[in-house]
Amino acid sequence: MSYLSFLRPWACFLLLLAGGLHAQTPVSWTPDNGDGTFKNPLMWGDWPDPDVIRVDDKFYFVSTSMHYVPGCPIAVSNDLVNWKMAGYAVSRYEEDPRYDLKGGHMYLSGSWAATIRHHNGLFYVGFCTPDMDGRKGHFSMCTAKNIEGPWKRTIFPEYLYDPGLFFDDDGKVYVVHGQQKLFITELNSDALSAKTPRREIYDNRAYPYLEGSHMYKVNGKYYILGSTGGTKGRQVCLRSDSIYGPYESKVVIQDDHSYPGNGLHQGGMVQLQNGDWWFVIMQDRGPIGRVPNLEPVTWVDGWPMLGVGGKGVDTFPKPAVSKSYPVSVPATSDEFNKATLGLQWQWNHNPDNKKWSLTQRPGYLRLYAGKARNLMEARNTLTQRVEGPYSEGTACLDLSGLKPGDVAGLGVFQSPYAYIGVRYNGKNKELIMVNADSTVTVLPCTASKIWLKAMVREKDFTATFAYSNDGKHFTAMGNELKMALGLDWTANRFALFLFNTGLTNQQTGGYVDVDWFRR
Repeated sequence: MSYLSFLRPWACFLLLLAGGLHAQTPVSWTPDNGDGTFKNPLMWGDWPDPDVIRVDDKFYFVSTSMHYVPGCPIAVSNDLVNWKMAGYAVSRYEEDPRYDLKGGHMYLSGSWAATIRHHNGLFYVGFCTPDMDGRKGHFSMCTAKNIEGPWKRTIFPEYLYDPGLFFDDDGKVYVVHGQQKLFITELNSDALSAKTPRREIYDNRAYPYLEGSHMYKVNGKYYILGSTGGTKGRQVCLRSDSIYGPYESKVVIQDDHSYPGNGLHQGGMVQLQNGDWWFVIMQDRGPIGRVPNLEPVTWVDGWPMLGVGGKGVDTFPKPAVSKSYPVSVPATSDEFNKATLGLQWQWNHNPDNKKWSLTQRPGYLRLYAGKARNLMEARNTLTQRVEGPYSEGTACLDLSGLKPGDVAGLGVFQSPYAYIGVRYNGKNKELIMVNADSTVTVLPCTASKIWLKAMVREKDFTATFAYSNDGKHFTAMGNELKMALGLDWTANRFALFLFNTGLTNQQTGGYVDVDWFRR
């Protein structure tokens, strides 16, 4: 990256704070250097607990999404460097009314630590869903003929924590799972139910929180790769001649040089058509999220060693696939001119599909207000990832459909959250900036259309906000959000929302039309 490229996002931020100046939106992060090399991180946003497979000449990547809907995001690539979204394995969660924000919430529930495999023409995505106390839960297996879906979900009565699905070459199917104590559960041949009870295969107190296990078979030996030590952790490989052990172990990478204090840990391994092996592994980067890196694998004495010389790579030659592919990144901006939402979007819980539309006013996203006391309780909040090292999102809102009690705007969503928006207090519209549920700034708002901007910096984990009456000249408003992780393991996100604080059963709120959201 050139010196000027590094400075550009900071210059945009400073210009914006000056007020009344034109701001240039920075492009999304890309790891492709355009010269046959790539740089880490692979995607500088929250793509946690990665697993990856190759089917013919394409690679597929699955990630944890917690409570966000749709769940289990799946990305596709031709070269392991340039990615785009392919779809989701879960359209919504039906097993508990709290996913509809009825009788409570399901923040931090949903999909954890997904595993992806392809076998006999079917894609399989499995994940665990811990109960709110984290001690038990259930396991789901999703299947589809095409990666775009439709997907069919089967919920198991068994709880298989941090699962790794494995199809053996003798036709048997297994899941490796557990935390520190690892277990094998054999599945029936269709992989949609358990065949035998779990069997303990490994327990080593020297590897606290050994989890995120994925299994492979290479040259007749069974390998389990997992993470130990959590955020500061390392990647461990277990090896055996039998699937049930005994297993010997080796640390295959322990490195935090690219983000001191937070080690590379947990991910999936994949083999190229030419025989090379690579590993996609995550690294916690605070409120920005758990960020994937791409590491070469070198086999040493039968062990898959990650990185080079014990360290993760910063810049490295791209994987040797059949040809060169153009730069591609997961989508961010959306003009809302299609009948379906872009794949970059996820709702904060199951959406109420009666309260949003892309067809009511073509070219706009219309959100209808539901009752909520605050943003955390607002059901149809539409979100997408923030990115490092700097990212900003701008939305253009038509306010003409608001009713008394409505609050519409653009936020950075987590706990705490902050937003800039318009509140209709019953007599007048007010432009407000809210930070951690406290209204920081209130200004009169007479416009029927407004532009709102949220700006996120990875360096100090802060977010700031600005507004414009013409879409060109922005004025900073309010104070900084100190981004945090009150919802554990879930990164901050840009959020579009509308809720109403004063509705009764006999009343209906208004609506807001979002013309576009741009990054």
